Amino acid sequence: MNTEAQLEALPVATATDAHVVAVAMSGGVDSSAVAARLQQHGRSVIGLTMQLWNQRRLPELQGSSPAQHRCCSLDDVYDAKRVAQHLNFPHYVVNFEEHFEERVVRPFVEQYLSGRTPIACTNCNTEVKFEPLLRMARQIGAARLATGHYARIHHNAETQRWELLRARDDSKDQSYFLWGLTQEQLSRSEFPLGELTKDEVRELARAANLPVAEKPESMELCFVPNGNYVQFIQAYSAERGMPLNARAGEIVDESGAVLGQHNGVHNFTIGQRKGLGFAATKPFYVLSIDAANNRVVVGDDESLRTTTCEVEAVNWVSIAAPTQPFRALVKIRHKHEPAMATVEVASDGKSLRLGFDGPQRAITRGQGAVLYDEGERVLGGGWIR
Repeated sequence: MNTEAQLEALPVATATDAHVVAVAMSGGVDSSAVAARLQQHGRSVIGLTMQLWNQRRLPELQGSSPAQHRCCSLDDVYDAKRVAQHLNFPHYVVNFEEHFEERVVRPFVEQYLSGRTPIACTNCNTEVKFEPLLRMARQIGAARLATGHYARIHHNAETQRWELLRARDDSKDQSYFLWGLTQEQLSRSEFPLGELTKDEVRELARAANLPVAEKPESMELCFVPNGNYVQFIQAYSAERGMPLNARAGEIVDESGAVLGQHNGVHNFTIGQRKGLGFAATKPFYVLSIDAANNRVVVGDDESLRTTTCEVEAVNWVSIAAPTQPFRALVKIRHKHEPAMATVEVASDGKSLRLGFDGPQRAITRGQGAVLYDEGERVLGGGWIR
């Protein structure tokens, strides 16, 4: 029985207690501080830690020293349990490895092989962290799920919608990765760190004497042990018997002139400058990736800039799907400064066209386009196509 079938087969608790909250514990300082903060506010906490990836897989990528600053490792599971013991609340480890591989890892590899640049963290939030954990929370009698995300949730009494808002600490804001959450998921979730800065979270952890108070932040994807996406894609494809097109292909400029050769489109992403594999007298950047024809198109920096893009699989968060064009601020990647655009929504509400006021650099297929109002609300988001 696969993970999805197992989750469907589990009974839903006949009653949940609004006083009880399940905390998604990664073993880091943020989620640990959430547990401590909720306890301080008189809540009954139950810890849930997801085992997502077998760290012993693909040993050729491990290297000779322990991987540092990656989330969801076995050390993180151990740290989460230490925090639960320190704060004296129940803690469970749940095995979501199969679900995670099916919904996050395999699509990540397949999208790279198709010439897109995916965001694993958004898929993980949408497909793995919230729905399965919310269902598991119900099964242990918890009415709500709390996580260590830096974002905020607000219920709009006028519209009767749950709204997703930016974190108060703009430097830590993670709302860009949460646009896939549904109204039902938002209604049962809590982000206790949304009003705090990272420094305040560290101080909270120190005051509670948490054993992870000084632990560094996770920086890399949990399933890419050495941080090298290309090596991971090659190793994973070989392990799973997935076809990997590593045959030689052309690198061309915008006129079609051949400038060099490559050995697989998965080695490239939009905006890439280094490692193109040919010598040139001026800088070249990857403009587009044509996986069907095994071709990479390069050009100058100016050619990377465009004012329009199409977005698919749109999820409307804080508002219902608009029926008329409207104006919004849009982020096209996590570190992108939001840019003003006119948004035209298709009749089905599931796709849209963005027309930016000014050219945007390196709009990339597979990345998220997240829409904000001019305040702090996430209106919705989707995948750039």
